[in-house]
Amino acid sequence: MMLARALPGRLARPSRRLFSSSRTLRDLPAGTKSGAGPGAAKASSASSSSGPSTSLRWSGQSVVALTATAGVLGFGLASLSLTPGGKAEDSSRNPLKKKLMLFDNKTPTPVYATLDEMKAALSEIQREIQRNGNQEDIISTEAEDLHRHGYSEWSSSNPDTLPVAVAYPRSTAEVAIIARVCHNYRIPIIAYSGGSSLEGNFSAPYGGVSVDFAYMDQIVQFNKEDMDIVVQPSIGWQDLNAQLLEMGSGLFFPIDPGPNAKIGGMVGTNCSGTNAVKYGTMKDWVINLTIVLADGTIIKTRRRPRKSSAGYNLNGLFVGSEGTLGIVTEATLKLAVIPEEFSVAVVTFPTIRDAASAAAGVMQNGIPIAAMEVMDEVQMKVVNLGGATAPRVWKEAPTLFFKFSGTKQSVAENVARVQAITQANKGGDFEFAKDEREQKLLWSARKESLWSMLALRKGSEEVWSTDVAVPFSRLADLIEISKKEMDELGLFASILGHIGDGNFHESIMYNRSDPAELAKVERCVKNMVKRAIEMDGTCTGEHSIGWGKKEALEWEVGPDTLAVMRQLKQALDPRWIMNPGKIMDLA
Repeated sequence: MMLARALPGRLARPSRRLFSSSRTLRDLPAGTKSGAGPGAAKASSASSSSGPSTSLRWSGQSVVALTATAGVLGFGLASLSLTPGGKAEDSSRNPLKKKLMLFDNKTPTPVYATLDEMKAALSEIQREIQRNGNQEDIISTEAEDLHRHGYSEWSSSNPDTLPVAVAYPRSTAEVAIIARVCHNYRIPIIAYSGGSSLEGNFSAPYGGVSVDFAYMDQIVQFNKEDMDIVVQPSIGWQDLNAQLLEMGSGLFFPIDPGPNAKIGGMVGTNCSGTNAVKYGTMKDWVINLTIVLADGTIIKTRRRPRKSSAGYNLNGLFVGSEGTLGIVTEATLKLAVIPEEFSVAVVTFPTIRDAASAAAGVMQNGIPIAAMEVMDEVQMKVVNLGGATAPRVWKEAPTLFFKFSGTKQSVAENVARVQAITQANKGGDFEFAKDEREQKLLWSARKESLWSMLALRKGSEEVWSTDVAVPFSRLADLIEISKKEMDELGLFASILGHIGDGNFHESIMYNRSDPAELAKVERCVKNMVKRAIEMDGTCTGEHSIGWGKKEALEWEVGPDTLAVMRQLKQALDPRWIMNPGKIMDLA
């Protein structure tokens, strides 16, 4: 009981520091096993701790100890969240029910497993896995592991709770076992790949089991002649391209979000990145998916041809669904031919509107650029202060970054055309990269933007990073209004984005412990989202809905469209165990 009383306050407040084992967790009752936690050798490489930690191997006692900490905020509350009459519990009477999220939602919570049922489920999962031939202990209840799988330091929204356990499957069959047992016991199940999402997409608002694909990071099949590849969900896009390069394949995977992103999460959020203006988004590169459904059923969405009109487009259903309809365990992806020639150029402008006008001119003239990015003067200053591109010092002015690819002749022609357009829109000197090293240097300012902002944090400061997208003819209007509001509110904030497809990001530094400052940030972000929707845009271009933008989704599509989405969710996941609390809630 002491543990249950002592830790809710600690778990209820997000922290940038990972947990170290408390004395209470270290001094477990006699008979509780301790040692290297399952998956710890691989998973803990991304974690650090200021003190010694103890990994808790799954057992009756360790499950009880863990559910008393994380579970008291997750399963215990979730199972009591509906009264016998089916009405939602009054959250004002229970302070632990209050969640930190930008867009509040009043809908009730499904009924989930009790603590005793959770204990039984974890034991059953381990027995089933062992009967399936894997004698490894795949369940982790280590405190740092739970924190890493429930809280993200760069996410805009973090619920108060953590998962109760983390599972490390080695195969699709093991994922199916986990899903089937969780379905039987009504236990939430959350897929986890790279953990780099920004809207609380992998958080555990109702506790549950986080399924980490750290051991499923391989190329399953490479079909060079067909220009496609089958991969597991935890392979990173950069690692995939590095392996394709080592093979001398002449092919690459062109979707390029944040450097830590992995294929499973990229499918889940329908991400894109800087190459989207030429290559599109994740949905355009998925041929076939292997999916584990809520009850453990395994399906494939299609076969391997690049085109098919056979039945419903299930790829389109699962890509962007954030693991709320099923869990991706394999993906067949298209590959593209590595272009013959690359070039990178940078040009500054007096104002963000001038930069946006130049970008619109490039698009309206149909110039096939590989990428076109914008960063405002604040973001350029942030990159200089962060030092990630030192010794390079950037001019602190609105800046366009261009990437060109193709044949040598086409690249030269496109560069000349873009240069003429930028000059006509008050662009400064057009700086070209002379070689591959300079290409990486010039482009690094864009790729290091978020990390540079994070590096400037002090004390209890956080960075709120979120995105919207509008028709690119309205982009300058939205950016100007948003920047003006941020300045008037006295916020330290920057603008950057994929200007070629009307998608941009706000990164706002703020003190989370200051209620007045947090209120300013929330107001600023809400206003930006509302303006984007009023301009016939979207509340998110590539971060997806996650935990933080559920109300904004209803603003955007309306209640009838959201009802259709909810019906699809209900049909595939009637117990609402697949990443619950994301995209929408139970109506």
